[in-house]
This record gives sequence, structure tokens and C-alpha cells, in this order.
Amino acid sequence: MTGESQIPPSGLVCPFEKLRPSQLIRDDAFFMSLAFNLAVDAWRIDEVPIGAIIERGGEIIAAAHNEVERTGDPTAHAEILAITQASKKIGDWRLNDCTLYVTKEPCPMCSGASIMSRLGRVVYAWGDPKMGCMGGATELHSLPKLNHRVTVTRGILEDPCREILQAYFVMKRGKDLAN
Repeated sequence: MTGESQIPPSGLVCPFEKLRPSQLIRDDAFFMSLAFNLAVDAWRIDEVPIGAIIERGGEIIAAAHNEVERTGDPTAHAEILAITQASKKIGDWRLNDCTLYVTKEPCPMCSGASIMSRLGRVVYAWGDPKMGCMGGATELHSLPKLNHRVTVTRGILEDPCREILQAYFVMKRGKDLAN
């Protein structure tokens, strides 16, 4: 193929470039950059651009993006898919020493799965005041009677993660209005 850009099978060209983080520093920004890249992949197949990475001991053990439309499964959120992958990878449903990185604050279902899987930490980029359940609409992880506490970090790479979601929905609404 020549130097021309390829149009993905969905016909949706994502205007966002993938990030290229340095492998030398595996910090929150590094892992969130990889989650952002999965969000770009999701856009390219016409899925809501949300990506998730699960890290354990500095190594990626799971990576997923939303697949609700492709699978027709309302539970196929990036976080749920990544939690399932991570559990299979380590052979245990308890992910105590793992960190989930996700480009948008987890919804009620994904927040519950984060707690139930005993994730040690959840890091998200952009808060969701309507449906977010780790600080946005509510703090599910802070219910007093829970037997597991998830540590939450907010705002890592917030701007690009917010921008890709907002641009995707502007594009979708524009397309819907044109039809």
C-alpha cells in the first residue's frame, strides 16, 4: 500500500492520533495513554471510544475497549471485558494487586464489577456527573458496609480522553441529524 491513509472497514476515520508513550516510565500517564489508544481503536469500529487496561506489577495483563454494538451485549463495556481477561490471565477472580486504567469514569455496572473483583485501584481520566459511580454521580466504592475498598485516582490524561468522547458523540449526533 502507498502512503495514503487507510479508511477502516466501518468507514469511520478517527481524527485522533494514537499516543506514543515512553516505555521507560510506566506511570499512570503511560498506562492511561495505552487505554486512550484502545479508545481510538473503538472509534474506528464505531464503538463508544472508551478503553481500559489492567496492570499488575508494571505489566499489562488485560486490554479492552467497548464492544457493546459489535456484540449486541450491553455488558460489553471496556472495564468488564478487561476484568474478565485479567481474571483469566492470573487464574483468580481476586484482582487485589491490580490497577484498572479507564478513559471515562466507570458506570454503576463497571464500578460494581471493580469492587466485586477486588481491584486494588481504579484510575480514570474523565469524570461522568450523570452515570459515574466513583465520584461523579455517586461514590459506590465508598459505601460504609463494603468489605473491600477500591482506591480511586481521577483526572489522568483527562483532556484527550474527554475530547475523544465528546467528538465521537458530536459526530454521531450530526450523522443522526443528517439521516
